Amino acid sequence: MALANQTPMADITPANGGILPSQAIERLIADGTLKLAQPLIDGQIQPASLDLRLGETAYRVRASFLPGPGVAVDDRLNDLALHEIDLREGAVLEVGCVYLVPLLESLSLPLNLSAACNPKSSTGRLDVFTRVITDSCSAFDTIEDGYKGPLYAEICPQTFPVLVRTGSRLSQIRFREGVPEAAQGISDGQLDSVVSLSVDLAGDPETGFVGYRAKRHTGVIDVDAPGAYDVLDFWEPIHARGATQLILDPDQFYILASKEAVTVPPSHAAEMVPFNPLVGEFRVHYAGFFDPGFGYSEAGGEGSKAVLEVRSHKVPFILQDGQIIGQLIFEPLTETPDQIYGAGIGSHYQAQGLKLSKHFRRG
Repeated sequence: MALANQTPMADITPANGGILPSQAIERLIADGTLKLAQPLIDGQIQPASLDLRLGETAYRVRASFLPGPGVAVDDRLNDLALHEIDLREGAVLEVGCVYLVPLLESLSLPLNLSAACNPKSSTGRLDVFTRVITDSCSAFDTIEDGYKGPLYAEICPQTFPVLVRTGSRLSQIRFREGVPEAAQGISDGQLDSVVSLSVDLAGDPETGFVGYRAKRHTGVIDVDAPGAYDVLDFWEPIHARGATQLILDPDQFYILASKEAVTVPPSHAAEMVPFNPLVGEFRVHYAGFFDPGFGYSEAGGEGSKAVLEVRSHKVPFILQDGQIIGQLIFEPLTETPDQIYGAGIGSHYQAQGLKLSKHFRRG
């Protein structure tokens, strides 16, 4: 199901709320709704989200947790923290360990304004499992309206050890005003309730290349060092051989691509969600936010694919070419954005095909 790039920009004045664009996020900072422990940096505000920055200390904890109603994260840290790590000069987070890091951003949300978090694209493509929690929360990456307090990133590298420091940006936050309109997808120039995405395992017609499988026991990746690493030191290319299918090995991490080109018009933001959560043999797409203008032809994005971060669980699983693996849910913005995704704001993944994270050198 191809997603057309010719969708016109709409006059957006959603009656029931929507996603806040960049200029509205700037207003949240100005009025104290969004509080910063350090000044805003260039590129931190995205077209419909804000990058969240790590603070000065990481806590190695015994296990992932949710504080639950009426309980502060700090109170749980007193019981669960194993040791503290100073991030001001940088530190390595090891594979399989769970860390909790207070963020430099905090919130004082009014009623009728909620938020959701997700790993940044580059974080997901490194297989760094990252979620945000708050005081009294009962769910990850979900911040209820009216919340006032700090934000924390839970970080667990799954494949590569990573070097992080104060100010590193692993997660992003998206603000939602009111009750969103019924989700709509954009397919073949028409509005649909959902847009499904399928996996491309046919590969390049000439080479048969379909994706990458991550190597184990590699060197450290500095999350703030774009273009610093050779692909083959960290990844094994995968090529189609005969049947257009791929057997996912248990607990291995893969980078694949969708068959469909994706378009998010400037009037909307999108999020990728699992196609069927009951199919539990594998997980797709840690990083689910798609900004306004992603894949939009006028922003130089025609032909952009969704890159799929795929991890199998405890049993081998056969993934078939064309198998539906996710759905794009579209929500309107509260107002026309003053910037959209693309080269004009230094976006790394516009007009992407099958692309690794920004940390790896091209070809």
